[in-house]
Amino acid sequence: MRGMSVRYLIIGGLREDYYITHDGQARSAVLGGNAVYAAAGAALWSDSVGLVGRVGSNFPTQWLDAIARAGLDISGIKVLPDPQDTRTFYAYLSLEDRVDTSPNLHYQRAGLPLPKALVDYVSSTEGQHSKDRLGPLAVQPADIPDTAGSAVAAHLAPGDYLTHSIVPARLRELGVGPITVDPSVRYMEPEFRRELPNLLKGLAAFLPSESEIQSYFQPRPPDLWEMAESLSELGCPIVGIKRGGAGLYLWDRAEGRRWHIPAYPSRVVDVTGAGDAFCGGFLVGLSETADVLEAGLMGSVSASLAIEGATALYVMGAAPGLPQARLDALRPTARLI
Repeated sequence: MRGMSVRYLIIGGLREDYYITHDGQARSAVLGGNAVYAAAGAALWSDSVGLVGRVGSNFPTQWLDAIARAGLDISGIKVLPDPQDTRTFYAYLSLEDRVDTSPNLHYQRAGLPLPKALVDYVSSTEGQHSKDRLGPLAVQPADIPDTAGSAVAAHLAPGDYLTHSIVPARLRELGVGPITVDPSVRYMEPEFRRELPNLLKGLAAFLPSESEIQSYFQPRPPDLWEMAESLSELGCPIVGIKRGGAGLYLWDRAEGRRWHIPAYPSRVVDVTGAGDAFCGGFLVGLSETADVLEAGLMGSVSASLAIEGATALYVMGAAPGLPQARLDALRPTARLI
């Protein structure tokens, strides 16, 4: 692995995406992955963003080349000697709801043929809930090179529970901070009540979706603010709940403030990766400004641009000055609850 010299690290998966959009459009075998969307969202605000992840020998080299041409550092991507399965399937039932299993049913519903690549597909998150075993594509502490210590902050995109539990220690060893985490739906379950506090301790921010935080607090979840404050008390000072079109709930324990940031009124084409793009923008905002609200606003702008087009790198083609213009427009709409 070559040396890295970037300000921001985005750690997680690179994928081969197959999905059906909310309006029935099918996209097949396109570059995806939570980490790529998050890195693109961060790159709106910084020209020094790098990816750390794993792919198999069968991962298209043209996709890695495209990521590099877009200006993201790919020296932290480890290509394994054997082929690996990076397929991901989603079907959007609405702008807010999606499923990631039984692709045949959803292609039939949309009146579309099932891609051959999905005939034996199960789920892209298999094994992410394991408490004692890392999958072959899960990032491990040894994957973080010593040269990554040049980074000032890092974000862990949704991935294996064990990755999220053990990689932050390696980052802290290198002096990287703040560290933010977007959890996997697979471990946002009541059975992880004993384990989640250890994962949260030392993080700067925890950034689940509304459905993920509700899942964790089943069977009778309290209101969103109570859930945010409960997670924060476990050791993480900032909790942001991503709510799609309903915007962002942001709890800042240090200041005792509850912020609601509405979603920017974008022209929605494809919501894939919006939450990841938010996390990338949030990371840069938190590091550059040390202001929780400003971080939430910058993340929200990244998400607003991501949903106006398709594919993981789309957001990086935003017109110069547009992110700042949206930031200025969105700032007055934020309110304390």
